[in-house]
Amino acid sequence: MASSMKMMKRKELEGHLQDVDVFEKPKVKLEQYPTTPHIAACMLHTMCSTFDDLTDKCVVDLGVGCGVLSIGATMLGARYVLGIDVDEDALDICSSNLENFEMNTVNLLVADVRHLVSPQCLHLHKKFDTVVMNPPFGTKHNQGIDVEFLKAGLLLSRHAVYSLHKTSTREHILKKASDWGVEAKVLAELRFDLANTFKFHKKTAVDIQVDFIRFSHKIAAHTL
Repeated sequence: MASSMKMMKRKELEGHLQDVDVFEKPKVKLEQYPTTPHIAACMLHTMCSTFDDLTDKCVVDLGVGCGVLSIGATMLGARYVLGIDVDEDALDICSSNLENFEMNTVNLLVADVRHLVSPQCLHLHKKFDTVVMNPPFGTKHNQGIDVEFLKAGLLLSRHAVYSLHKTSTREHILKKASDWGVEAKVLAELRFDLANTFKFHKKTAVDIQVDFIRFSHKIAAHTL
């Protein structure tokens, strides 16, 4: 399937991703906001067409959730994808989506992203070309989790990490990248339209400005 679709246009990719099932009961503590088909298609198409970071690459999807980024990456020609999530319910949905799309080059792993930096996970470090993720924003009960996701992504990747972060945290995120000796470039500023997912959302939709950022390793990177 991947080989026949890797040059598809962004709109076509977005159309396919509309068929990915999402959370029925998202969990507040895990900030389970689904990545919309539009944002997923924009991210993945840029990664593929501008930077050639998907086709024939080994990819990790951190916080895979329902699998929209993993599925899209596979459609654009990723050779192998590992989806990691701490929530087994999310992985059940993701597994069902993968079956529906008849994809067999995506594996799923139950793991806490914060544990991926430990010595027990050294066998995964620097084993993947590209990492893609839409991490929790680090609000409510998860302060700092966005940075933990980024740290794990940089340890797993050999080349580049693509991630979404609230625009309001841009200065903080870019400083972290600089401190770690990592190059960071804001590729786009996107509108993340959150449906009224949780009971503390008083509006029908919440519009959040997010940065789509590419992080890439320098030849001599500092210790994370």
